Amino acid sequence: QVQLVESGGGLVQPGGSLSLSCAASGRIFSINAMVWYRQAPGKQRELVARITSGGGTNYADSVKGRFTISRDNAKNTVDLQMNSLKPEDTAVYYCNGLVDSRVYWGQGTQVTVSS
Repeated sequence: QVQLVESGGGLVQPGGSLSLSCAASGRIFSINAMVWYRQAPGKQRELVARITSGGGTNYADSVKGRFTISRDNAKNTVDLQMNSLKPEDTAVYYCNGLVDSRVYWGQGTQVTVSS
């Protein structure tokens, strides 16, 4: 059974930084793309950042230049470094991974940006 578990959410002031991490565990042969999504109250879930197994990345326009996604293929982890956070970044952040040709989701971690 494959599981994705996020950690690192919390409350931060505008302009601050926060780092999220997602660890995949279980019987894993290979992980292709890993993605961070977020969902704010009353809004649809949106893609925040994506990274391929080869390290290629792409970001939502709203986070470009502020967020950085990275992964450690040996540890089956993906991180999201979030800088210059804004109140509109407040959301539940979800990790998503394509593991052995199946899509898995984490349970989500709350990020709140507020003074």
